[in-house]
Amino acid sequence: MKIGTAEVSRKIDDYCIKELKIPGIVLMENAAIKVLQHIDLSRFNSFIVVCGKGNNGGDGFAVARHLLSMKKKVDVFLIGESEGMSDDCSINYTILNNMRIKVNKINNLEDINELRESIQTSDVTIDAIFGTGLKRKVEGIYASVISVINENSNYIVSIDIPSGLDSNNGNILGNCIRANKTISFTLYKKGFLNYGSDKLTGDVIVEDIGIPECIINKFHKNEFIMDKSMINKLIIKRDKYSHKGDYGRVLVMAGSKGYTGAAYITTEAVVRSGAGLVTLCTFEDIIDILSSKFIEAMTVSFNEEERIKELFHKSNSIAIGPGMGNNEKTFEIVQKAVLEADCPLVIDADGINVLNNKLELLKEKKEKVILTPHLGEMSRLINMPIDYIKENRVEVAKKFAKEYDVILILKGYNTIITDGNKVIINPTGNSAMASGGMGDCLTGIITSFIAQGYEPIIAAAMGTFIHGYCGERLSTNMFCVNASHILNELPMAIKEIQNL
Repeated sequence: MKIGTAEVSRKIDDYCIKELKIPGIVLMENAAIKVLQHIDLSRFNSFIVVCGKGNNGGDGFAVARHLLSMKKKVDVFLIGESEGMSDDCSINYTILNNMRIKVNKINNLEDINELRESIQTSDVTIDAIFGTGLKRKVEGIYASVISVINENSNYIVSIDIPSGLDSNNGNILGNCIRANKTISFTLYKKGFLNYGSDKLTGDVIVEDIGIPECIINKFHKNEFIMDKSMINKLIIKRDKYSHKGDYGRVLVMAGSKGYTGAAYITTEAVVRSGAGLVTLCTFEDIIDILSSKFIEAMTVSFNEEERIKELFHKSNSIAIGPGMGNNEKTFEIVQKAVLEADCPLVIDADGINVLNNKLELLKEKKEKVILTPHLGEMSRLINMPIDYIKENRVEVAKKFAKEYDVILILKGYNTIITDGNKVIINPTGNSAMASGGMGDCLTGIITSFIAQGYEPIIAAAMGTFIHGYCGERLSTNMFCVNASHILNELPMAIKEIQNL
């Protein structure tokens, strides 16, 4: 699913109307029909449609007309008078007038009271006030109407975007509709990605309204949000003649005294995601503990320098950092791997922490590097406040990935995966997974996929999606989901997605 800004959406619409000569009223009609497909008409019978004067309002008038033709009870409201409407909005407004349908005008407190009474006796309120182009602060009667809708509605459906939400960054422009469902068009709006936006959008559905794919691609900025069908297409089917050597050799460099769990989780995630041969390299004082835990994976000590050197050249991917400690020894190991390894590296946890003030090392790398910071690690890495990163996650991630020529996975709500050019958003996962070891597990999954032959950015995208998907599946029946639960779920979840 493609992501876009208000500007990209406007360019797509303008090109369709001006160059392809698709009448705007046709796109508006398509939008209205798509909205109706996502309203439970067997459950809901009475509707309030609140419209503004722009094209979003025109969508609302068209939806109202279709509901009326289905014999539903519909009250239609327009904020202000009909002067100043966009051309296509005016057409749908005129059609309702020609049908002798009353459009109630909202201009004062008395009109707002009438709106409140109507909302309180209706099943659904449809928000068609502002579209994606809104940039100014919502004030005056518009702000009052939005408050009345939020405070009195039983169920709210927003058309394209909740009115009052900045479609580019997810900020509230003064006041904003709090929808139960948002039915958007053509592109997933970039503002939907921000922390807290889900409380305003409710469930988001993105619908096609008849715009040719080639036109979308002409203006689209190479930003995507994943779904199961995308992962299904990416999973490589295993050949019946293949053997363990065909699915890659992985080296995991992890763990230290007191942090054996991080090494165990990372290594087991590699195994359970399908890698062929897996070796854990860890410190001598914990190697016996970890060796006794593993059935499928091998172990080697950091003291075995010749063996490590051999693994640097024979491995297909390396995970490094979980549970190693933020110290000079860890940095030396990370530095050696960056400069000498002949395969992609996935650097996590303390492997990231030791790069603080030493990021220039990344520019000396021999192979592709993936970094997997959460917000706190990212804040320390680039010396910027967490709040700033939260509000500008895509831009911050892209800039860092481009500057250091790495793949960055900025973990958290709607995890961002980027190489500085392409941006992929992962929507899976939830707060049931908020426990130690989850990042170690993710690192192992991604490293496993790289070893199996996937391009690093594809492995990063698949790994984050499947990791979160496992958590979502488990959380339907579990209050909290731990990393060990994810490890058990991995093979089944991957197979389920493959068999879609």
